[in-house]
Amino acid sequence: MKYLSILFLAFLISCKPSENKLTAQQIIDKAIVSSGADKVANSEIKFKFRDKEYIANRKSSGSFKLTRKQKDEKAGFISDVLSNEKFERLVNGIPYQVNDSIANILSNSVNSVHYFSVLPFGLNDKAVIKKLLPSTTVKDKEYYKIQVTFSEDGGGEDFDDIFIYWIGKQDFLVDYLAYSYHTNGGGKRFRAINKEVLKNGIRFVNYDNYKPLNKEISLIDIDKAFEKNELKKLSEINLENIEVQILK
Repeated sequence: MKYLSILFLAFLISCKPSENKLTAQQIIDKAIVSSGADKVANSEIKFKFRDKEYIANRKSSGSFKLTRKQKDEKAGFISDVLSNEKFERLVNGIPYQVNDSIANILSNSVNSVHYFSVLPFGLNDKAVIKKLLPSTTVKDKEYYKIQVTFSEDGGGEDFDDIFIYWIGKQDFLVDYLAYSYHTNGGGKRFRAINKEVLKNGIRFVNYDNYKPLNKEISLIDIDKAFEKNELKKLSEINLENIEVQILK
């Protein structure tokens, strides 16, 4: 009877779900809440990035308006505006016609900066495909690793790019991200947090931007290369003058 009781107890323990065995979806959900990114869906966010002003107006209904403003010495004030309906360029407040190929490049450029500025918001979009990779440790901190790819339907022109996010096992915050891309000859990039700031409960992160010294370094092992100083710092991704208004 003693041995039967031990076996029965072992059976109950084995049947109890482990709190550590989270799915990729559960980890992303927790990361969005932990960073306050769930508030992004109903907000107006302004920031400056590399001498350009960015304004994002998003509503819980799903509508959005993403703007980039800049001053050109010859043309004057230029605004590139991407919304659910269209992309539009304004020069000194007047609509300016650009051909489809240029409009597509400008649209992707505006969307990219706004997308990265509020991560992990956006990682639950319909086109996102999530995969849980083996956990890892970077600089003595334990991380979940989530690979993100995109379906061709709704994934945009760069749907075949691959992203990896390092999400802290204790705080569920994104400290590192990496991606491979195919435009302009392709390549890999790794971003490491250098500063974080909270605005109205939303976490914004500045990153140091790296590339591998050796092209053969795989994307999945790029965190190991980072710890071995096998990456070259290219630039800093810094958001300045951040303002956040939560819409009612």
